[in-house]
Amino acid sequence: MALHLNLLHEEILQQRQRQRDPLKIGVMVLGALGALMLVYYLWNAYKVLEIRNRLGQVQHDWAKVEPKVTAAQKRSAELNSIISTTKVLDGMIDGRFFWAPFLEKLSRCVALNAQLTSIDGSVLDDGRISIVIEGLAAGREPRAAAEELRQLLLEQLGQSYAEVKVEFKSLEDLDTIVNIGGSNMAMARFGLNVTFATAAAKPSPTPGPRTKVREPK
Repeated sequence: MALHLNLLHEEILQQRQRQRDPLKIGVMVLGALGALMLVYYLWNAYKVLEIRNRLGQVQHDWAKVEPKVTAAQKRSAELNSIISTTKVLDGMIDGRFFWAPFLEKLSRCVALNAQLTSIDGSVLDDGRISIVIEGLAAGREPRAAAEELRQLLLEQLGQSYAEVKVEFKSLEDLDTIVNIGGSNMAMARFGLNVTFATAAAKPSPTPGPRTKVREPK
């Protein structure tokens, strides 16, 4: 059996210990981690630069478009204001009250033995119509003639308007005698308060038999 002598045993052992030195291994691990962190940092820096480039491009494009957008928004506000004003005017036009149809109905109610001396009308804030009518009526029973006018006006207005009210404001006999158709007739002065709403029109009522007019007390 051959005998081998290793004269470098101590040096080899020291070299192996140096290779297994924990400090050296730790330094190597830290170096590897540092390299990974550097790569990660460089990657993030590249991403940040890319985002900044995109942001700069977007800001550049927005600087070109912004005046047009601002002008469009201003024009849109002007158009909305015009539309709102138009809607208000349309509402006023649609809700306005025409006096001609009312006067036409009133003319149908005035008989030959009646005369209107004044008409004062106004449109209230709630859209209702208020009218004061004053006049003279003649007949053997002038109060009955005034009542007949009131009933006719109530019937005529009820065909087109809602919540119609025709009430006497005043009714008094006069000492004046007038000649109508060759007959002397007494006279009465009357005043009527007329109110109605125009929001909802009432259907025309079916004509019924006329009742005898009674003189109001």
